[in-house]
Amino acid sequence: MNPFLAAHATHPQAGMAMALVAAQLDAQRSRRTPAFVPTLGFLYFTDHFADAADDLLADARRRWPGVAWTGSVGIGVMGSGAEYIDAPAISLMLADLPPSDFQLFNGRQPLDAARAHTALVHADPATPELAELVGELSGRTRSGYLFGGLASSRERTLHIADGVFEGGLSGVAFGREIALVSRVTQGCRPVGPVRRITQVAASSDSSGRPGTEVSNVVLELDGEPALPLLLGDLGQTLDRPEAAIRALRATLVGLSDAGDTSLGRGGQFGVDTRVRHLIGIDPARDAVAIADLAVAGEQLTFCRRDAEAARRDLVRICSEIRDEVDAMAPNHPVPALPDAGGEPPRSPIAGAIYVSCAGRGGPHFGAPSAEALIVQHALGDVPLVGFFAGGEIGHRHVYGYTGVLTVFVRS
Repeated sequence: MNPFLAAHATHPQAGMAMALVAAQLDAQRSRRTPAFVPTLGFLYFTDHFADAADDLLADARRRWPGVAWTGSVGIGVMGSGAEYIDAPAISLMLADLPPSDFQLFNGRQPLDAARAHTALVHADPATPELAELVGELSGRTRSGYLFGGLASSRERTLHIADGVFEGGLSGVAFGREIALVSRVTQGCRPVGPVRRITQVAASSDSSGRPGTEVSNVVLELDGEPALPLLLGDLGQTLDRPEAAIRALRATLVGLSDAGDTSLGRGGQFGVDTRVRHLIGIDPARDAVAIADLAVAGEQLTFCRRDAEAARRDLVRICSEIRDEVDAMAPNHPVPALPDAGGEPPRSPIAGAIYVSCAGRGGPHFGAPSAEALIVQHALGDVPLVGFFAGGEIGHRHVYGYTGVLTVFVRS
């Protein structure tokens, strides 16, 4: 029996949206033999329902007693083959897992490092020193691997772990018994070479790395002034300020640690690269300012969002996940989608969670629900939930403009 069920629905009223989701799940449960007894729930809802978060959680607890709940608010949510962006919607998944194989954590209930192999993490993006907290949490799991994302909302940025929280981070940690495969997909194309940060503006170190030069103002790359290099990569000059400003506004920055691999196959960014906004230039110092702390010795690449590159990379990670799952279950390879009206064949993928950037989704890929449909076509119509985040969490990093796809493999 597949230990996951998922459903999604939209309705202007939060209670009715939950009722529609519950009706779908109840119908799926009625066909299960032996009985499906949920123990863990994943609840994602759009910010149209942010003010109703406490009511939604109470409703979920009433409908499925004994279930531990985790989740988040998002600008949009996702189900298998469907995206709801800027619409009132819920995406919910139930799991029938041994309670000993997972544990919820939040600000009042810390993660038990002795039991945690990996963890799904949700966080408030306004949390101070969030990147450092994510790195510290990664170090407290046995695998060091985290997946998840930052709540995104025009209202309250909320996340759930058997309670509704603002600020900090929460989630669910899984033991070694829960088999997972996870990948990060990038959505930007480099517009220049990988360079090393050789000088940043003087500032105090708030990163916890004593004696390290850090600043959000980069003065030199590979020993040369940063701004002329940026303008050269863009083919621009400050003699034509209007064109230069348009190009700069479309430009982002890819950062990676000194020893990491910045570019993967095809010259695209690898998973070690964190994309950040370019927030300003300083012609007086030939410097550029970025929306993160730059560390002398790190690598930096100027880049732009690119829908075709994002599509290719999403297809790539789906293929890699299929290959790894097939290797784990060689007698039950991941099937293709069934024909219309046909029953889906048994897949070794029990369920999936996809966290994508709020700047991606169908609008970025060129058609309604296009991103979700790519994932569905690659993995099949497996139970899937997810949301569009204000930042994505993969391994020990907080990313931007990426997607983090994680699948649960049947035991």
